[in-house]
Amino acid sequence: MAVHHTTVLQKYAYFIALIMVVMTGQLGISPSVGDEKKVPPSPGTVSASDQTQSKEPGRGFTDPPNVPSPIGPTWGASSSDESASQSYSLEDLISLACKHNPTLLQARLHINSQLGRAMQAGLYPNPSLSYIGEQIGIDVPGNTDSPGEWQGAEIEQRIVTANKLKLSRNKYLQRAKIAEFLSVAQQYRVCNDVRVHFFKALAAADIIKLREELLKNARDDAVTTREMYNLGQATFAEVHQSNARLQQHRLALLNAQNNQRQHLLELMSLVGVRLSNPKLEGSLEEIREPIEFEEAAALLLAQSPELLAAKAKLREDSITVQRERVEWVPDLVLSAGSGYNYEARETTAAARVSIEVPLFDRNQGTITQAEADYARQRNEIRRTELHLQKMLAQTYSRYLTALQAVQNYRDVILPEKREAYRFHLKSYQQNRRNWSEVLKAYDDYTNSRVNYVHSQAEVRINEVLIDGFLLHGGLSTPGGPVPGGHIDSIPKPR
Repeated sequence: MAVHHTTVLQKYAYFIALIMVVMTGQLGISPSVGDEKKVPPSPGTVSASDQTQSKEPGRGFTDPPNVPSPIGPTWGASSSDESASQSYSLEDLISLACKHNPTLLQARLHINSQLGRAMQAGLYPNPSLSYIGEQIGIDVPGNTDSPGEWQGAEIEQRIVTANKLKLSRNKYLQRAKIAEFLSVAQQYRVCNDVRVHFFKALAAADIIKLREELLKNARDDAVTTREMYNLGQATFAEVHQSNARLQQHRLALLNAQNNQRQHLLELMSLVGVRLSNPKLEGSLEEIREPIEFEEAAALLLAQSPELLAAKAKLREDSITVQRERVEWVPDLVLSAGSGYNYEARETTAAARVSIEVPLFDRNQGTITQAEADYARQRNEIRRTELHLQKMLAQTYSRYLTALQAVQNYRDVILPEKREAYRFHLKSYQQNRRNWSEVLKAYDDYTNSRVNYVHSQAEVRINEVLIDGFLLHGGLSTPGGPVPGGHIDSIPKPR
């Protein structure tokens, strides 16, 4: 690597300095106080004169101290920590998430809940059994201790009319279909988030390696600047600047390590399992045809689980309107029984038929609410379509921008910067360039590689969102089949 040429320059600098000292002693020349150059101390050492002059601007300096190791789990802190790591592919993580992510179970339980309500709504009313004793204690001829005029039992049954039970059951079966679409949407959310954080973690690992290269380059630059200062080719301010740049690269490396740890922890949260020192198997590189906007929009509007759930809700609202329109139709209440008539001294029967007269209450208000919900849901479908189109436009713009950046970095920018670095290195070997210019060219080339990795990750993330119907939020509470604003507060499902 180019940074190894520092040793040659260092030996050359010390050789020149030794010659200058020898010649100065032979010629009897002693440097004046104003011309004397102060040699920077080695890292970790401070001379006695430095201790007395360290407070003066431009006099005395030490290397910036190393940043302490960050507090946190050791795994993910360094790309070289692979001793006891376990490898996970993207398919492994998705499989774990499907088993352990609690939101998927919640979404499936929504389906079971609606199937239970459908069963309950279609059940026929239970009969009522009554004991009847009329005029208990009345005196009858020949018997002053009569238990009453009539003693017996009756059974009562409500006859549901207007096909109400079937409509009620169909309504909740339709809600179960809505819950199924929402369950599919939650699966996309979980899987999409696992993919997104998987690619973010991969990008973070690649960036750590590049940040380590930049840190080595910054160390080489700091050493080179000190050597140039010894030769009088750099100012004391430039030495301080090189030390500051070195410390900034250290912080950038720590930041990259923290980002990788964050993405790994978020990935474990989505998977629902604590992973011990995970190592991800995968790559940001993928060869596929660019996504066409019109094809993506057509697929989104045809197969989006959110839109399919909204359309299923419209069918459920239509059944609700039909159900509420027949609610006012009165049911028949039939009762019959038998008993003993103590006055006539014989067994008799009783029968009764009752019906509610819908004179005032014909369920007008609830019908109006149901019709309003139906109209509201028609507009909700349109709103969902427009919202999805808006989100797709934003996501596709980010995808296209990142894809263009990847193509330009891969085909033009990185090759040009690599050739520029090689040209500077060759010119240095021919004594036509300073070593600092080589380091700067390599730093520029490596920073471009960092940007390239960021663009690659952005492409993969937005590909996941476009292919996954723009769904994300793998730990958000899955929605139920009844959105806000719809009527659902009744004692018995209907």
